[in-house]
Amino acid sequence: MSEGAEGGRPGGNDRNLPVAQESRNLPVGRDSYGYGYGAAAYAGVDTQPESELAAAIHYVIGIALKWRILILSTAGAFAVIALVYSFLATPLYTANVRIQIDNEASKVIDGGGTAPTERGGAEFQKTQYELLKSRAMSERVVAALALDQSPEFTTSSPGLIGSIFGLFSGPPEDVDPAALQERNHRVSVGRVKGDVDIRPVASSRLVDITYTDTSPARAASIANAYADAYIASNLDKRFEASSYAKVFLEDQIKQLKLRLEDSERAMLAFAERENMVQTNDKVSIAESNLAAANTALGQLISTRIRDEESWKQVEASSAINLPQLLTNNVIDGLRTQRNELRRDYEEGLETFKPGYPAMVEISNKIAEIDRQLATEVSTIRNSLRAAYQSSAAQEGQMRQRIEELRGEVLTLQRKSIQYGILQREVDSNRNLYNDLLQRFKEVDVASGVGTNNVFIVDRAIPPRGPSHPRTMLLLAGGLMLGLVCGFGAASLIELLDDRIRTPEDAEKATGLPILGIVPRAQFPKGIVAELADPRSAVAEAYRSLATSLQFSTETGLPRTLVVTSAGASEGKSSTAIALARHYAITGKRVLLIDADLRRPSVHTKLGYDNSVGLTNCLTGMSTLHDVVQATDLATLDFLASGPLPPNAAEILGGTHVFSLISVGLEIYDLIIFDSPPMLSIADAQLLGAAAQATIFVTGSGDGRRAIARNALRRLQIARAVTIGVVLTKFDTRSAHYGYGYGYGYGYGYDYGQGTDTGSVDGKGGGLSGVKALLPKFGRRDSKTNQSEAA
Repeated sequence: MSEGAEGGRPGGNDRNLPVAQESRNLPVGRDSYGYGYGAAAYAGVDTQPESELAAAIHYVIGIALKWRILILSTAGAFAVIALVYSFLATPLYTANVRIQIDNEASKVIDGGGTAPTERGGAEFQKTQYELLKSRAMSERVVAALALDQSPEFTTSSPGLIGSIFGLFSGPPEDVDPAALQERNHRVSVGRVKGDVDIRPVASSRLVDITYTDTSPARAASIANAYADAYIASNLDKRFEASSYAKVFLEDQIKQLKLRLEDSERAMLAFAERENMVQTNDKVSIAESNLAAANTALGQLISTRIRDEESWKQVEASSAINLPQLLTNNVIDGLRTQRNELRRDYEEGLETFKPGYPAMVEISNKIAEIDRQLATEVSTIRNSLRAAYQSSAAQEGQMRQRIEELRGEVLTLQRKSIQYGILQREVDSNRNLYNDLLQRFKEVDVASGVGTNNVFIVDRAIPPRGPSHPRTMLLLAGGLMLGLVCGFGAASLIELLDDRIRTPEDAEKATGLPILGIVPRAQFPKGIVAELADPRSAVAEAYRSLATSLQFSTETGLPRTLVVTSAGASEGKSSTAIALARHYAITGKRVLLIDADLRRPSVHTKLGYDNSVGLTNCLTGMSTLHDVVQATDLATLDFLASGPLPPNAAEILGGTHVFSLISVGLEIYDLIIFDSPPMLSIADAQLLGAAAQATIFVTGSGDGRRAIARNALRRLQIARAVTIGVVLTKFDTRSAHYGYGYGYGYGYGYDYGQGTDTGSVDGKGGGLSGVKALLPKFGRRDSKTNQSEAA
């Protein structure tokens, strides 16, 4: 048995199962025969991953192109709806009045404001906007314009649908006038409040008040009335604040007046009860007397010291030459007389004796003058002593008086504390009374001056054209909304659709690499005729698949290959036929076996007999030589399924399949099994376990992700080596995948001249090479039913 046959021996137990790698969603494995599969085929390829943004753009463009009819239809439907609405909608007109809201009103009277002063900021502006939107403002406008009395305003237009339903309704019922008036007022207020719009101008104190109505003139009048109502409301709020302040101040003034009178009476009663008299605002009578007594005491002390000194001098000396004596006129005159008599006496001694009568008379006169001097000095001394004693007595009395006055002052000071408390209360009440009285006068003056911080910048004028409906805006919005809804619906369909449509879907669903992509095509003359045209897209796709298979493992093309799928009609049989014919053309000896023992179809596509075939070999009724059929290609033989057995799984699960493969590999270079679909049967699992490699075929739009995963899981359990996926029936125009697979098919090939000499094993090519490698044993021709030597 050749090395290839040894490689195809299915008896090995060390065959590794595919292992899926989450990083690339591609299985990597190697079987016991040395064949690589899965991601091993990509081991030498360094691909640059697509960025997330590019992938997202690619995905969006793909969905948009794939579902363009749905998206455009939805956009068109929304555009038609927008146009119909714009033609049937009632025209509305919008008028705009612009006002200026200052943060603080102008002060006509300083201090005349009674409301809290607003210093501006977002909080103040926001408060004003909410006041503009209040219901009270709408009620002012309704009352100012008597809108609740206007039937045109209180009766809304029923519209087209309402008019249609109104044709079938009965006559209106009688309503109570009071209830009708209340209802009209409520409707009017609600309509004004709902149709007005407050739009602050950014980075300014300007505010636009817009009102929308079916009548342009009424829209302008209501907008202007709204601005006037807001100004009047602001003034009323200030007047109400002033009125409240006046009432409050009047009450406070009355209370303070009574309190001031009570405090003054209490202070006066205390002063009378305590005999307190104030000479001025600061000094009392007792304090004045004490100050005067202190002054007088100082003077008395000075006089007493002077008199005491004079007395002490006179008392201590007997001479008459003291200053107190010399200043006396009497003593001075007596001393002058004595001095004259003493001079006369001295002059007379020069002439007379002392006993001389004249001398005696002079001597008597001198003695008399001395007696008079002594008497006068004694009188002066007594007077000085009396003066001293009097001064000392006056000083003592004054000191006693001062002590009495000091006691009175201390008593008065203790009383003045309570008096000061009463006086401060009187002063405080008087100041409060005067301040409130002044404030009351200012508020009274300020309340009669109309100051406001709101001004009308531009009054509203009747608009020339309607603001609604805007046909072009509605049309653009309808188209945009339709595109978004259409794209959303398409994305939802794509999200909920689990069918395998693109190569990316196939790789993500199976975790296997894409071996080939076969475009969708119709075969009116059959698959063989389509493959005969080397320039057809299908033929080029299968040639590309065959090339991929040659590099799917490390040792090249597997010698036994099973082609299966998850479900029926996914292109499995066509793929098997195309691969068999391609490798046969390249010079390999190929055996194509229809292993679908339940619904065989290869013999029908090729046009051969199915009376005998695989079942005859597996049951031992015939040999491979007896049942194999020759085809139009010299190196391609076909083994039909044969009679359909009742127990296909039991036949395929026996040892005859391995024997068939062993015998076939001694003769053929490649054996391709067209197995039945996976579904819920085990035929494909049994064949996959016996062969070296398995190809999983899925039809674009036919295969489901969950079903494909389940089928591959079953193949993995059976230890089948699945090397890749073939995506068939792929519509490049609808899927918009890659750059298109229809380009370049058949480019550079001239199969009509038989110049394709490509070969996997290098043993020659072309038809001459195929003929040279024909097997040397008899083959059964299905058309002639005769054996011939190869």
